[in-house]
Amino acid sequence: MQHSCPKFLVIIIALLVVTSSSGKSSKLVMSWKNPAYTGTSRFHRVLTLGLSDRTVIRADFEDKLASQLRTSETEAIPGNSILLRPEGTNFDLDYLRTQVKEHGIDAIVVSRLINVEIISTYVPGAPYFPPYPYYNTFYGYYRAVYPVVYSPGYLKQEKKARIETNLYAISSTEGELVWTCITDTVNPSSDKNKLDQLVKLVTTRMKSEVVQ
Repeated sequence: MQHSCPKFLVIIIALLVVTSSSGKSSKLVMSWKNPAYTGTSRFHRVLTLGLSDRTVIRADFEDKLASQLRTSETEAIPGNSILLRPEGTNFDLDYLRTQVKEHGIDAIVVSRLINVEIISTYVPGAPYFPPYPYYNTFYGYYRAVYPVVYSPGYLKQEKKARIETNLYAISSTEGELVWTCITDTVNPSSDKNKLDQLVKLVTTRMKSEVVQ
């Protein structure tokens, strides 16, 4: 019985880790609808753009965003399917205007990373647990607790990415801002599920506040 106690402790620790990491990784910081915009909110062809120098992540984000916005009445087109975007900062704005016009785009959703914050959390090597069966004997207690007490703590570092998402209506020459939001996501590139959560959070909010 005493020999199984350390294993029991390990199981408890594992369960706590799983529980703490299963929460939502994205949260909405703010959203705002332009009160001066008086145009339609029924868009038929929406272009989704991610501004990032990481091509794979950008394409994945645009695809997921388009998938969430696509409905029976709205065609959502990921930017990577119609735009050629060269490496670096050189980009032909006239080319973008032409593509938007030729594909009949009437709205654009564009997201960009605006800030990355490194969060350091100290994880102690000796977590406290309420009394378990091995507390009943000194040697059982000592065998279970000693390795935990003397295990070193460590710093856990995570990246919190702040992302801005804007919705523009292409009803004017320059495109008019309709809606914007800012979200925070922890380690967005480490897990595809986190990217899914971010996209779902943004699109759900957008649909509830703007898109009909």
